[in-house]
Amino acid sequence: MAVKGAAAGTGMLLVTANVGSLFDDIVHTHKPHFMALHCQEFGGKNYEASMSHVDKFVKELLSSDAMKDYNRARVYLDENYKSQEHFTALGSFYFLHESLKNIYQFDFKAKKYKKVTGKEIYSDTLESTPMLEKEKFPQDYFPECKWSRKGFIRTRWCITDCAFDLVNIHLFHDASNLIAWETSPSVYSGIRHKALGYVLDRIRDQRFEKVSYFVFGDFNFRLDSKSVVETLCTKATMQTIRAADTNEVVKLIFRESDNDRKVMLQLEKKLFDYFNQDVFRDNNGTALLEFDKELSVFKDKLYELDISFPPSYPYSEDCSQGKQYMNTRCPAWCDRILMSHSAKELILKSENDEKIVIYDHIGPNVCMGDHKEKDALEVTRSFVRPPCSMEEEKISSILKCIILTAVLINQVLSATFLDC
Repeated sequence: MAVKGAAAGTGMLLVTANVGSLFDDIVHTHKPHFMALHCQEFGGKNYEASMSHVDKFVKELLSSDAMKDYNRARVYLDENYKSQEHFTALGSFYFLHESLKNIYQFDFKAKKYKKVTGKEIYSDTLESTPMLEKEKFPQDYFPECKWSRKGFIRTRWCITDCAFDLVNIHLFHDASNLIAWETSPSVYSGIRHKALGYVLDRIRDQRFEKVSYFVFGDFNFRLDSKSVVETLCTKATMQTIRAADTNEVVKLIFRESDNDRKVMLQLEKKLFDYFNQDVFRDNNGTALLEFDKELSVFKDKLYELDISFPPSYPYSEDCSQGKQYMNTRCPAWCDRILMSHSAKELILKSENDEKIVIYDHIGPNVCMGDHKEKDALEVTRSFVRPPCSMEEEKISSILKCIILTAVLINQVLSATFLDC
């Protein structure tokens, strides 16, 4: 998303991308003045083995030709995976172009803004870093109270007297398709609702002055599974398969009533195998948006531009199948860019502004890991979630889901410096 701010010539760009090709043709094309890169699952799924690659990634990023005009940077990496009660695997990068003269970051401890100078990297000490707020969700929020890497990082910035919060967020996933299918809304939807409410309460409480905010990341929002299955399999009969020793349901098979009882859908804990994936791609899957209900309960606090792109998850991680979904979960719009209503007013001041805003999906034919990012190209004032064109799996093992935000922009970032 690119947004014009209070002063002429300033703007904001928000991008959510899967890490692989995040940098293709972005910086050289748009030249943002301020860029924020938000990551979830930093270090990848096997973070204990992959975290050693992170330092190399950061050094290459900071020293790349594409970033040579960015003379100030702030990097916050939650790398301390040995601290279960604090580890979120979130990472936030901020790059400031040399032409940007007046930008300040908020010190949450001193409760005042400080001018940003030089390049600084923080890791292992985020809990004591006053320039951000980082929290892992309380343990009783986690399904079965089992720790996982879910939480948020908040930073606050001021550019030309316009203050705003940027919140990097990662919410809970659906652990089991079978459990998600049992009720409408699912138990997992309720957990995400509680966690997002917690974040909004924290960033809107009385401790600090209230400012506009942008919350973007992997919300793990899912379609209402029970309603989707009932709609896709209206004329099907259901077969239930149980474990011999526990009598627990382990698989559901939906077959057509006629047509030789063709299998339409197979459902297991980590299997969602529907016979025709085109239903999720035709007309960008927008017919299924009626089942995308999780954000509706926050409509008084959060705004999102209209969705006109296909579900962003779970795309195949096979580099030769960029358009294919994996048969693990029901496709859904997990990766989103949301904003407060005051933030909306900053970027959509008239009906004409809405017409030039693009909120779209990038790299439709290219593999970029299991999350397909979104992009909106800036014309004067717009919100964006740019491309991720992963050529191979090297980087995706380091970072799983990336969210890029560029403020006061005209351009994004190119990863030609990456040896992909």
